[in-house]
Amino acid sequence: MSFIKTTEQDSNYNHLEKMTISELLQNINNEDKTVPYAVEKALPQIEALVQQIVDKLKIGGRLFYMGAGTSGRLGIVDASECPPTFGVSHELVVGIIAGGDSAIREAVEFAEDSKVQGWQDLLDYAISPKDVVVGIAASGTTPYVISALEKCNENGIITGCIVCNKNSPLSQTAQFPIEVVVGPEFVTGSSRMKAGTAQKLTLNMITTSTMIQLGHIKGNKMVDMQLSNNKLVDRGAKMIMNEIQVSKEVALELLNTHKSVRNAIKNYTDGGKQ
Repeated sequence: MSFIKTTEQDSNYNHLEKMTISELLQNINNEDKTVPYAVEKALPQIEALVQQIVDKLKIGGRLFYMGAGTSGRLGIVDASECPPTFGVSHELVVGIIAGGDSAIREAVEFAEDSKVQGWQDLLDYAISPKDVVVGIAASGTTPYVISALEKCNENGIITGCIVCNKNSPLSQTAQFPIEVVVGPEFVTGSSRMKAGTAQKLTLNMITTSTMIQLGHIKGNKMVDMQLSNNKLVDRGAKMIMNEIQVSKEVALELLNTHKSVRNAIKNYTDGGKQ
């Protein structure tokens, strides 16, 4: 099948510099509205990958995201939000970016073009067949990511990807590809826009559904969240108040004693504190 890089095709709009601020915002918003529908078309692909991730994490595996530039940064953001949201280890979901941590803030020239560094970066984490590696690349052509997934395939490691072009080299390399085709960007080739939004929505789905499957949500509440600031302590206290019908004073005392919403509720209902 032919590969057409729609993320690089000319914008549906021209003479952007002649538009008013109102026109710019309206047109960008019109383009953004199409993204959730593109994600919807990829739901079966997302489900297939999530099932693999859940199965591996249940036996002690880890989830790795790999990308360059915006794609790499989005993977790191999603990975970094899992511990505070779901109370899991920082080692459970890991984001890796071409060029290393310095590339999070500043572009590292030609880092994405390396065909050996991606696999080396995974080896630094003692990657194994218990893990899952998901490559993220709007274009689907990033050598750093493709070469790493090729080595994963050779070593019996499950691979997935999130791309925004159909039939890309990366989606043909990944065992469980996710293709969210958003079409041309408002600013031609600026894949931090619709493509980045599509990737973020997909990443939200992957980790949220995985963590729910792993038991880190009760009802619809983040009962395993880290109590790392006053806002979260207050949220946790309200969860406890609603769940076991106690005063805020008692809820805060339980939180202080048991250090998590889940443990506070469990110990109270088990008779540990009356």
